[in-house]
Amino acid sequence: MNALNALRSAVRGRVWLTGDPGFDASRRPWNLAVEQPVAAVVEAADADDVAALVRHARAAGLTVAAQPNGHGATGRTDGVVLLRTRPLDSVEIDPATRRARVGAGVSSGRLQAAAAPYGLTGLPGSSPVVSVTGVALGGGLSWFGRAHGWVADSVTAFDIVDAEGRQRRVTAGTDPDLYWALRGGGGDFAVVTALELSLHPAPRLHGGRVLWPAEHAPDVLDAYRRITATAPDELTVWLDLLHFPGSAPMVAVDAAYLGEAAEARDLLAPLDRLPLPLSDTRRTMPVSELGSITAEPTDPGAGSSRGELLTALDDTTVKTLLADPVAPLMSVQIRHLGGAFARPSDSPHGPLAEPYALYLFGVPADPATAEAITARQRALAEALPVSGRKPLTFLNPRESVADAFTPAVLERLRDIKRRHDPHDVFRGNFPVLADGSQSPAT
Repeated sequence: MNALNALRSAVRGRVWLTGDPGFDASRRPWNLAVEQPVAAVVEAADADDVAALVRHARAAGLTVAAQPNGHGATGRTDGVVLLRTRPLDSVEIDPATRRARVGAGVSSGRLQAAAAPYGLTGLPGSSPVVSVTGVALGGGLSWFGRAHGWVADSVTAFDIVDAEGRQRRVTAGTDPDLYWALRGGGGDFAVVTALELSLHPAPRLHGGRVLWPAEHAPDVLDAYRRITATAPDELTVWLDLLHFPGSAPMVAVDAAYLGEAAEARDLLAPLDRLPLPLSDTRRTMPVSELGSITAEPTDPGAGSSRGELLTALDDTTVKTLLADPVAPLMSVQIRHLGGAFARPSDSPHGPLAEPYALYLFGVPADPATAEAITARQRALAEALPVSGRKPLTFLNPRESVADAFTPAVLERLRDIKRRHDPHDVFRGNFPVLADGSQSPAT
């Protein structure tokens, strides 16, 4: 029996091998534009099962790549055993200490729903279906990051399976290097089976989307700049230049405010002086409904993205953004950063000095469209004032960790990888040793 066939007896969870019914569906990532070749897929039953898988992989010379559902998949999985962690779905809330413990398969929306009855919140991003653990391992840009920093900054402990197949709890006190690496350095160092994180007070939340025809984009951008110039840390505002297939181009402002509705209205007053919008969904809402603001798809689909960090949103930048139609892109999104993002952070990313993030997204319906999307993304990035650095969760499959981290940070991550996983048992979406700087294990 070879090492892959032996997986069926090594673990209690489900196993798919090449040729099995359901194999192709089981290996498919969230982004259907990414081809994800793997040798096998294992859906672990629990943390003990993860440990059994890692011990088997270590002994057999296999490599394991962990994914709940593959939101950050890059396709760098040839020959690996893909570990699905969806069954690790426990959520525990301690309102007294404002702490949560969530399994590796728990989505952001589930954590929000569990925390909301206590007037608490995690640090959710735009989509409720991404995993809390996956976002934290990549650092994580949240709606509430201006008030509370990176998602990873709120993580207080990781439950992991290490490269020897041992279950361990990692904190700043038990293993400061590994704890540091896991808080934004990716999934290359261990399999995280659960994490503990601080929750934050959220007794009131007011937010929603205001949408106009694209002809009003110059005025909307002007209002957006005025709002973000003086926004308190509790207010996060994003702007989207949109062109959905079959629809006319539009411009939207998305807002989330940790406070009362009247305060939010005052802070967003420049929007109310603009022409009548097509729609305005702003309302007081529970934190569990935050994902409704941008209404991102909750089912897998094909996409091509590029993220950047903007050093300015001045007149020249605005002129460049508006010079050409959005198409072939579907969305040109600007996210206001600053606040706690710019303050000290003991994580691989560290503080973000750039005031805005840029996210360019299109749907590659065919090869010609895919090429046009990539070309448009490249042209915009080259024409805009970008820093050249970007968050790990914003990287696309064509990029590497060198696009996210400084050389000094990358070398530290590589050193931690070599010490904690010398036989390369684990492979993250963006391997820190992808340039071959690790010598083969002997």
